[in-house]
Amino acid sequence: MDNLLSLVTFLPMIGAAVLLVFLRGDDAVAVLNAKRVALAVTVVTFLASLSILFQFDPENTDFQMVEEASWIGGLTYKMGVDGISILFVMLTTLLMPIVIGASWKVEHRVKEYMIAFLILETLMIGVFVSLDLFLFYVFFEAGLIPMFLIIGIWGGKERVYASFKFFLYTLFGSVLMLIAMIAMWMEAGTTDIPTLLTHQFNSGTISILGWQIIGGAQTLMWLAFFASFAVKMPMWPVHTWLPDAHVQAPTAGSMVLAAILLKMGGYGFLRFSLPMFPVASFVMQDFVFFLSVAAIIITSLIALMQTDMKKLIAYSSVAHMGFVTMGIFTFNKQGLDGAIFQMISHGFISGALFLLVGTIYERMHTREIDAYGGLVVRMPVYAMVFMLFTMGNVGLPGTSGFIGEFLTLAGAFQANTWVAAGATLGVILSAGYALWLYRRVVFGDLIKESLKSIKDMDLREKWLIAPLVVATILLGVAPGLLLDIIGPSVDVLVENFNMATAHLMDAVPAATGH
Repeated sequence: MDNLLSLVTFLPMIGAAVLLVFLRGDDAVAVLNAKRVALAVTVVTFLASLSILFQFDPENTDFQMVEEASWIGGLTYKMGVDGISILFVMLTTLLMPIVIGASWKVEHRVKEYMIAFLILETLMIGVFVSLDLFLFYVFFEAGLIPMFLIIGIWGGKERVYASFKFFLYTLFGSVLMLIAMIAMWMEAGTTDIPTLLTHQFNSGTISILGWQIIGGAQTLMWLAFFASFAVKMPMWPVHTWLPDAHVQAPTAGSMVLAAILLKMGGYGFLRFSLPMFPVASFVMQDFVFFLSVAAIIITSLIALMQTDMKKLIAYSSVAHMGFVTMGIFTFNKQGLDGAIFQMISHGFISGALFLLVGTIYERMHTREIDAYGGLVVRMPVYAMVFMLFTMGNVGLPGTSGFIGEFLTLAGAFQANTWVAAGATLGVILSAGYALWLYRRVVFGDLIKESLKSIKDMDLREKWLIAPLVVATILLGVAPGLLLDIIGPSVDVLVENFNMATAHLMDAVPAATGH
């Protein structure tokens, strides 16, 4: 099919339009139909996306299944996938049916709720398949709107504060990115991403107000993009919006936020920062290493102090994204492979953890850790599944979490042993807060009266968590399923980066620590 990417991208939007136009009323039948339509649309979208995966040739490092059309005013509609972006498309389409299933007990404005998630799915897929600079920006920014509404309408008591904080933080960084995009268009004369990947932006040292800017225009553009991607991931210290957003968001909102939306920052570094601004990336490597290790250690320590389960997992996400940025800026194959693998793995594991927190929240209406204890007595299946994803979050061998962390640490060791040592401390701390949470919630005596009648996971909840269980174990024991897809594209990225920065590498020896 010639327009397969467009079909997969806009199928959820079409489903949202169907709900908006044809579904009337707010009685029980209409509510159930809204859920069924949303679930059906997301399942069909996932099945359609499998065609992209089956047609994709990993050995071909060019963009594949490219679609292109001219718009009014010289703007271009262009889509395509490579070995990096296709995995994020698949992650999005796989998780969205689970997200809709996790929303089955929502009762307030259900039609609007489902429409918001369907529109959000289209915008998220659009980010990963866009091959035009401004088309990417439209999808990247428009995704703020449905998530802003999801948190602000269906969130907790402080939902308005959390939604505005989320919106303002991410919008500010993206304004700077838009300015950089305009500058890129003016210099290169095109907004075509494949063309921009081959364009050599000015990297000569320039002077601004007496300051010598190494890397010149590249560094200024890099900083503008960094402002957006760092907030989106989020990196320390611009991460403070994330815990508030997670705590106030509904379960499904937290799943999408952690599993998919955070990955847009990492994807941006891979698609823009490294290949388009290689000199600036090399110059800023130590800066990113510092922020990454700080995120891993500081947010892990903060996680140890949390009393709310969602907040603990939110800080854990910031720490894990620290491994991602560290891996990306090692500029070597192991680090980049590990960063991409870590993002996909974290999508499954973090999505599952928020789903599991939502499972007991629906029963007890509290996320306070002290409100639980001894759940293994009444919920053995829940305890077993929670244990799996806790171990995955820690990075236990045999789970997907281990592969990503191991590869990023291996890449970091090649680039800077001190950075690798600092990140390894974060691995130890992650075991501390994850196992502490599990012990407090699942183990111990069942002494709280409110928990003595709690029921184990029902059939719907088991079906929802099952694909995430399979993915976490399968990628843990057979990582080649992902690495074989991303490998050739990563090889090209590393090769082009090394060629662009060879003169810098000769002048500045790597800080190996040996």
